[in-house]
Amino acid sequence: MSGRVVLVTGGASGIGRAVAEAFAAAGDRVAVADVDGAAAERVAAELDGVAVTMDVTDQASVVAGVAEVADRLGPVEVLVNNAGVVAGGGLLVDLPVEVLDTVLAVNVRGTFTVTQAVATQMIETGRGGSIVNISSIGARQPTAGMGHYEATKAAVDAITRTGALELAEHGIRVNAVAPGPVHTPLTAGLMEDPRARAAWESRIPLRKIAQTADVTPLVLFLASAAAGHITGAVVQVDGGQLLV
Repeated sequence: MSGRVVLVTGGASGIGRAVAEAFAAAGDRVAVADVDGAAAERVAAELDGVAVTMDVTDQASVVAGVAEVADRLGPVEVLVNNAGVVAGGGLLVDLPVEVLDTVLAVNVRGTFTVTQAVATQMIETGRGGSIVNISSIGARQPTAGMGHYEATKAAVDAITRTGALELAEHGIRVNAVAPGPVHTPLTAGLMEDPRARAAWESRIPLRKIAQTADVTPLVLFLASAAAGHITGAVVQVDGGQLLV
């Protein structure tokens, strides 16, 4: 069978869906993993891929999902750790600890657990592979009320660098893409508020909010042979926001 086996977590919507569509368009065999199994099924059907119901906060669900992908498509060759949540916002002194726990469970535990399961499979297969994590420029540029989310993305960056170091001997590259604000269903409400959108755009030298199509080419590049000597990199797609 042609094409690589690509697993995208949180693949039923937003950046994850766009990434899954881009890999499928490139001829790869895509597994769409999402906690919303019905949504994953709908997207996978459109892409001629497979759907996997996966709760990235649950190690048993992750291990079972990765094994299911191997059974149905073959061992995973490319992993995109996209599943993530914001779960609300608030200043550090006001934020309910339950919100912090939710974001830590999905963004940090989820990225770690899926990476662990897929990397173990890649090592056993012995053919190397590529892992691309979806981070955020928030890991490097704070925004009031978003500290809980930004802390988890800083952890994703750390997992990326450590993974790159530890997995290099197995031919597994680990990189991350760090978008600024992106127009997705998750941010649609904010983007439709002219004042809120203008406030975000004022922080971006290119003066526009990214679309998912602005992010996907870099994900595909980092997963490709053309990026064969790149590992441990966290590359921003932010319209220049980190410059100001």
